[in-house]
Amino acid sequence: MDWQGQKVVEQLMQILLVISGVVAVVVGYATESFRAMMLIYAGGVVLATLFTVPNWPFYNHHPLKWLDPSEAEKHPKPQVVAKKRFSKK
Repeated sequence: MDWQGQKVVEQLMQILLVISGVVAVVVGYATESFRAMMLIYAGGVVLATLFTVPNWPFYNHHPLKWLDPSEAEKHPKPQVVAKKRFSKK
Protein backbone atom coordinates (compact mmCIF):
# COMPACT_ATOMS: atom_id res chain seq x y z
CA MET A 1 0.00 0.00 0.00
CA ASP A 2 1.40 3.39 -0.95
CA TRP A 3 1.10 6.74 0.82
CA GLN A 4 -1.88 7.84 -1.28
CA GLY A 5 -3.57 4.51 -0.53
CA GLN A 6 -3.03 4.97 3.19
CA LYS A 7 -4.66 8.40 3.00
CA VAL A 8 -7.65 6.99 1.10
CA VAL A 9 -7.98 4.10 3.58
CA GLU A 10 -7.94 6.46 6.56
CA GLN A 11 -10.60 8.72 5.03
CA LEU A 12 -12.73 5.73 4.00
CA MET A 13 -12.51 4.24 7.49
CA GLN A 14 -13.54 7.51 9.13
CA ILE A 15 -16.45 8.02 6.73
CA LEU A 16 -17.73 4.46 7.16
CA LEU A 17 -17.53 4.59 10.95
CA VAL A 18 -19.25 7.97 11.19
CA ILE A 19 -22.03 6.93 8.79
CA SER A 20 -22.59 3.63 10.59
CA GLY A 21 -22.57 5.43 13.95
CA VAL A 22 -25.14 7.99 12.83
CA VAL A 23 -27.36 5.32 11.25
CA ALA A 24 -27.04 3.15 14.36
CA VAL A 25 -28.06 5.99 16.69
CA VAL A 26 -31.01 7.01 14.51
CA VAL A 27 -32.29 3.45 14.16
CA GLY A 28 -31.66 2.70 17.83
CA TYR A 29 -33.56 5.83 18.87
CA ALA A 30 -36.42 5.19 16.44
CA THR A 31 -36.85 1.57 17.48
CA GLU A 32 -35.88 2.22 21.12
CA SER A 33 -33.52 -0.73 20.89
CA PHE A 34 -29.99 -0.57 22.24
CA ARG A 35 -29.34 -4.01 20.78
CA ALA A 36 -30.27 -2.88 17.25
CA MET A 37 -28.03 0.16 17.63
CA MET A 38 -25.05 -1.95 18.69
CA LEU A 39 -25.61 -4.54 15.96
CA ILE A 40 -25.78 -1.87 13.25
CA TYR A 41 -22.64 -0.17 14.54
CA ALA A 42 -20.83 -3.53 14.81
CA GLY A 43 -21.84 -4.24 11.21
CA GLY A 44 -20.35 -0.89 10.21
CA VAL A 45 -17.11 -1.72 12.01
CA VAL A 46 -16.93 -5.10 10.25
CA LEU A 47 -17.63 -3.44 6.88
CA ALA A 48 -14.96 -0.78 7.53
CA THR A 49 -12.52 -3.52 8.52
CA LEU A 50 -13.18 -5.48 5.33
CA PHE A 51 -12.57 -2.37 3.22
CA THR A 52 -9.51 -1.04 5.03
CA VAL A 53 -7.44 -3.85 6.56
CA PRO A 54 -6.59 -5.99 3.51
CA ASN A 55 -4.03 -4.58 1.10
CA TRP A 56 -6.38 -4.27 -1.88
CA PRO A 57 -4.72 -3.61 -5.27
CA PHE A 58 -6.62 -0.34 -5.82
CA TYR A 59 -4.78 1.16 -2.83
CA ASN A 60 -1.47 0.83 -4.70
CA HIS A 61 -1.90 3.14 -7.71
CA HIS A 62 1.22 5.18 -6.83
CA PRO A 63 3.93 2.65 -5.90
CA LEU A 64 7.18 3.93 -4.45
CA LYS A 65 10.29 3.64 -6.57
CA TRP A 66 13.08 2.38 -4.32
CA LEU A 67 16.74 3.03 -5.03
CA ASP A 68 18.73 -0.02 -6.16
CA PRO A 69 21.29 -1.16 -3.55
CA SER A 70 24.13 -0.83 -6.05
CA GLU A 71 23.08 2.76 -6.77
CA ALA A 72 22.76 3.54 -3.06
CA GLU A 73 26.38 2.49 -2.44
CA LYS A 74 27.60 5.11 -4.93
CA HIS A 75 26.10 7.94 -2.90
CA PRO A 76 27.48 8.43 0.63
CA LYS A 77 25.12 8.88 3.51
CA PRO A 78 24.95 12.40 4.94
CA GLN A 79 26.98 12.86 8.09
CA VAL A 80 25.51 14.42 11.21
CA VAL A 81 27.48 17.49 12.22
CA ALA A 82 27.45 18.43 15.89
CA LYS A 83 26.74 22.11 16.50
CA LYS A 84 29.17 24.09 18.62
CA ARG A 85 27.69 25.52 21.75
CA PHE A 86 28.79 29.00 22.54
CA SER A 87 29.22 29.81 26.18
CA LYS A 88 28.14 33.16 27.53
CA LYS A 89 30.90 35.21 29.09
